[in-house]
Amino acid sequence: MKREQIVLNLLVFAKEAEAGALQAELLMKAKELGFNKVELRREYFQNIKEEIPVIKKLAEKNDIELFYSVPDEVFVNREINPNLTKYLMEVKELGVKHIKWNIGDFHKDIELANLQALTEEGVEVNVENDQTQTSGTIQAILTFMEAVNIARLAIGYVYDLGNWRFVGESEEVAAEKLSAYVRYIHVKNVAYENNQPQAAELDKGVIKWRKILEILPQNIPVAIEYPTTSDKQILTAKQLLEEA
Repeated sequence: MKREQIVLNLLVFAKEAEAGALQAELLMKAKELGFNKVELRREYFQNIKEEIPVIKKLAEKNDIELFYSVPDEVFVNREINPNLTKYLMEVKELGVKHIKWNIGDFHKDIELANLQALTEEGVEVNVENDQTQTSGTIQAILTFMEAVNIARLAIGYVYDLGNWRFVGESEEVAAEKLSAYVRYIHVKNVAYENNQPQAAELDKGVIKWRKILEILPQNIPVAIEYPTTSDKQILTAKQLLEEA
């Protein structure tokens, strides 16, 4: 895998964020570790209005391409979430190139035309398979992405490698069925504790992640996205992906 494909999701610094570190600090730490693509997490902002201009300036100065993970849903109570426009305003202020949401409670009979405006703001819009039965199953993703194609909307899909185990489905089957829609990948492995799935380092889980990456599109961004406890773990994951 090419080095420039690899993204660092700031979830890797979960313990630092919980201890009060600002995302601007984490952004620079990612740069120091050799990453030029970084995915911010909206839930990690402490004072978003104050932090946005700082992050934008740092990203521009250090030539960092920004991705934005927003833990909210496109559809709430089967209606388009009114907060989406606010998130797109944040995207513009940050200089972000890619934003990711969850689908929420979409139904195939819902009209998608009103999403058109959200795709015309100059940012790549994606949805991800989360860890819920509502919008994290193969069928939920298929239903939405097929509707998006019919409506000719510029919305893509983020394949999260580890989340399938949390909804009781096969990551391999998901890769085969959803590959055509994928334009960004989140990688993690999964280990089991008391028969419950837990996020794990790439080579310390049950998922044959290299095999899955062979099924998915090549030459698209791939993010390391799971909590770590040391810089060494992050650099090991980076090396494994570069060698994949």
